[in-house]
Amino acid sequence: MTKAIMIQGAGSNVGKSILVAGICRALVKRGHHPAPFKPQNMSNNAAVTVDGGEIGRAQALQALACGRPAIVDMNPVLLKPESEIGAQVVVQGQRLTTVKARDYAALKPTLMPRVLDSFHRLAKSADFVVIEGAGSPAEINLRSGDIANMGFAEAADVPVILIGDIDRGGVIAQMVGTHAVLPTQDRNRITGFAINKFRGDVSLFDEGMTAIAEHTGWASLGVLPWFAEAWKLPAEDVMDIATRAGGAIKIAVPRLARISNFDDLDPLVAEPNVTVEIIEQGQPLPGDASLVILPGSKSTISDLESFRANGWDIDLQAHHRRGGQIIGICGGYQMLGRKVHDPDGIEGAPRSIDGLGYLNIETTMSPKKNLSLTEAHSAETNTPVRGYEIHLGQSSGADCQNPWLKLANRHEGAISADGQVRGCYLHGLFASDGFRSEVLTMLGTQSQLTSYDAAVEDTLDRLAAFIEQHLNVDALIALARPIAP
Repeated sequence: MTKAIMIQGAGSNVGKSILVAGICRALVKRGHHPAPFKPQNMSNNAAVTVDGGEIGRAQALQALACGRPAIVDMNPVLLKPESEIGAQVVVQGQRLTTVKARDYAALKPTLMPRVLDSFHRLAKSADFVVIEGAGSPAEINLRSGDIANMGFAEAADVPVILIGDIDRGGVIAQMVGTHAVLPTQDRNRITGFAINKFRGDVSLFDEGMTAIAEHTGWASLGVLPWFAEAWKLPAEDVMDIATRAGGAIKIAVPRLARISNFDDLDPLVAEPNVTVEIIEQGQPLPGDASLVILPGSKSTISDLESFRANGWDIDLQAHHRRGGQIIGICGGYQMLGRKVHDPDGIEGAPRSIDGLGYLNIETTMSPKKNLSLTEAHSAETNTPVRGYEIHLGQSSGADCQNPWLKLANRHEGAISADGQVRGCYLHGLFASDGFRSEVLTMLGTQSQLTSYDAAVEDTLDRLAAFIEQHLNVDALIALARPIAP
């Protein structure tokens, strides 16, 4: 019978996603056939699944850790923020609606049947389901209608392990405070706890672990040190992307307000010869960059306006005059064109806006979202490329006659007449080793990473060994319960 356990956090960004990936890989190495599950996620860093939908990038990584393809049932509700107060709601892989945060509270309870439907269908293909919560169960103001933490745990009748982040300080208060504010039935559902991100001698926190156990009655599963190689795995939270020093070749990436699918950068970050510099809002694009990448965006028009407000359009002109290369991916590709049209008001009021003008293309937004796993070749060298498309809108124009990529049935992307600017809708293209090498050669350096995919797999294996060393996996397995039919 399939067992399940849920990993929740005493706060946001405590490392749940990486821990679940590591637990999944550790279970695989023990001979299990696990599957990851997250009832509700909030992220603009999405992955396209083999069954034609989209889920959070973290669940795609966890699926990889399990050695199985990512499917929509692994993350049945995905919220993709489009503004400070609203988000697109994706249910079982497909866009359902766009709502304001206040209105989502009324929508949540209607989604629980579909969440449970996905959970039970997924469980039939696994012998162990590792569930990831979202945020913290201590947010008791959100408990009514909850589908992300204790609301789901209660509905599915699964036990909970609570994770605390000691790196932020106050971890004893996090854990004991969570115990104190939870209603009795939720408090009793937590059967164990662990502390994450410890720096230094973990034995120095022995008394802290004893104090938490005495105040809560929960079983102690261990203290996990800081996993220094976490940066080598695709990040989901936008707060996790940061400048990574490498070699002399510098790639500058402006941090757009609604940046999405920034895992495009991970293979470049992993290259020893490359420095990827994330440019924060209000800071200029560096004058010594060889390449500027305009990344994906959840709100192209809004981010284009923000790009100009930051003065990055002036910096980009200077970069171009110096002979620098420019690449736009998805929303960034749309921004590099002459016009972006939104006749149906997909991103707000219907309007058109001038693009940055580096590519002779125009983009028209449309309600239908393109979701596909895609294989292509470089139009210049026939080098194979694979990735995924996840976008609204279509682009056309004279520069599309000089495409960057070619697919079996169409051309994709565009290259400017001067050869300095190129863009396309294909995400994940730099994970293709030959294609990444081709781009780096264009910048005047050589790739030193033989296989990006193999590097990720190797990191997952080391993460599993790390989990086995510092977390009581035997106890975690013992605390898991069979899933009720």
